[in-house]
Amino acid sequence: MLHNKSTTIVSEIKDFFTSSEKAVNTILNILSSLTLSEKQTGLESKGNNLVKDINKLLLLILFPFFGVKDSWQYERSTLYPVLQHGKDIFYRLLNNSNIDWRKISYKITLQIIGKAQKDKFAKAEEGSDSGRYTCLIVDDTDLPKTGKRMEMIGRVFSHVAGKSILGFKGLFMGYHDGKSFYALDFALHGEKGKNKKKPYGLTNKQLKARYSKKRAKRSQGFKRTEEYSMSKIDRMIDMVKAAIAKGIRFDYLLVDSWFTCFALVKFIKTRRIATHLVGMAKMGKTKYLFNGKKLTAREIIDRLRKSRKVKHSKGLSCYYSEALVDFNGIEVKLFFSKTTKRGKWYVLLTTDITLKFEQAYKVYSTRWSIEVFFKEAKQYLGLGKNQAQDFDSQIASTTLTMIQYNLLSLAKRFTGYESLGELFRNTKAETLELTVAEKIWKLIVEVLSEIARFLEIDIEPLMQKLIIDNERFIKLLNYNTLLQAG
Repeated sequence: MLHNKSTTIVSEIKDFFTSSEKAVNTILNILSSLTLSEKQTGLESKGNNLVKDINKLLLLILFPFFGVKDSWQYERSTLYPVLQHGKDIFYRLLNNSNIDWRKISYKITLQIIGKAQKDKFAKAEEGSDSGRYTCLIVDDTDLPKTGKRMEMIGRVFSHVAGKSILGFKGLFMGYHDGKSFYALDFALHGEKGKNKKKPYGLTNKQLKARYSKKRAKRSQGFKRTEEYSMSKIDRMIDMVKAAIAKGIRFDYLLVDSWFTCFALVKFIKTRRIATHLVGMAKMGKTKYLFNGKKLTAREIIDRLRKSRKVKHSKGLSCYYSEALVDFNGIEVKLFFSKTTKRGKWYVLLTTDITLKFEQAYKVYSTRWSIEVFFKEAKQYLGLGKNQAQDFDSQIASTTLTMIQYNLLSLAKRFTGYESLGELFRNTKAETLELTVAEKIWKLIVEVLSEIARFLEIDIEPLMQKLIIDNERFIKLLNYNTLLQAG
């Protein structure tokens, strides 16, 4: 439980609400039930501090639920009577390079996941959960910025916009327990590029104009700046290692084609825990040993097609084939699929050679829950919207967004709200569904396959366009998911 004044603060905030405001009360009750001491979070305030850092943290977590966008708005919000101090007390906390935000995030999120596992409703459904899988999901997203003087800012290539933009690449890892998605870890990355005259897409004058801050080499802030220039593959593997060390157990690691590589396959196969990789692979130059010959994925599917080993899946409404291959000494299975006879082949790679085609795609469809997280966290919780110059503040604000999202995910699970927009007070949130339900793969197949078949186009780019860019389609998916669940 929260101790001393921390408990008092949450109790005071509860007084703002009437009994009809069930959703926000649920958030407060969850926060009240967490074990968050100063020592456990590393937020041990100095004796001369008028306000303890743990209390500042709790208020920052609650900001979006009270319509407070940032620290600057705090003084004019309904939360101000709780701690009658200016915005500077929050700025000092956010800019503190000695705070281990990753530790704080894990401390809170592991407790949230634990509470979800003890959910009485989840236990009641336990008998029907045998087909559900737990997954770690890793993906990156654009975090656009506007200020060229921001610390470590640069230009990154946006696959969504099709051009370079000013900002960071956010590498995120989340956990899906078969019902809900929880954000676990992240790193902010830059892209130096090949142009030596304009590293990070900036001129020398622009590079020198960026905000700069000295940090102790042992500080957490310094470690985060070191991650900025790391390979995303290396950082991803480090994040997965950390999750395993924290006690997270998962059936599958899910990644898209950018991350699927031999280094990741080898890493997963050498873990002592029983886990597997399922990742979209590229139809590129990578070669696999198939029937005694080293062939690319395209050459393999050509041989399968010529030998008439292509089948049709009625359940998924697509053509598919599969092959057991040797990937640099490791046996993996490749699944090839396309939605129409003239369509483009896609290949899915897994280290679980016992998986059947439909099982593999059901598992992989869970990866879209992280895309939904990106969209909803940006729209409702301001993911990536922080324009502070200090890189430590960027790390802090992103961590807070993940914690807020995870609280909402658990609150949704406890209350059964049809939309999480109702959890926000004095906001214009409409329908917000945090979880991608177990049957979403069927919805994707039934809706998108028919559209792809009719238009004679490939399903993957259509899915990307609709799910990420079309808010109305998100609503329709949520509505249909609820109908099927009922």
